[in-house]
Amino acid sequence: MNAVELLAQTTTQPGPPMSGTEMFLRFWLPILLMFAVFYWVIFRGQKKERQKHEQMLNSLKRNDRVLTIGGVIGTVVDVRGQEVVLKVDETNNVKMRFTRSAIKQKLTEENSAA
Repeated sequence: MNAVELLAQTTTQPGPPMSGTEMFLRFWLPILLMFAVFYWVIFRGQKKERQKHEQMLNSLKRNDRVLTIGGVIGTVVDVRGQEVVLKVDETNNVKMRFTRSAIKQKLTEENSAA
């Protein structure tokens, strides 16, 4: 008898029927746990990033260097409610108004050099 015949005999021999609970635990529970872990990892990470961004927007103050989502780099001149005024050109004193949500990040000395 070769290995294939032996394997065929062992896999085709009927055993006692599985109960509904045993079937759930053996097949569906690992799949459900895997989806739960993926869901938790993905959405928890997004929530933390969103909270960090909200905190950064709420802490904006005068003379902060910021980068907008459009790529404009400027210095905060004024923060009024949902509006932020940035000075984008020092020589001509050019100022632009943006919504607070258009600010992508604060630039620190390390970010500016890079």
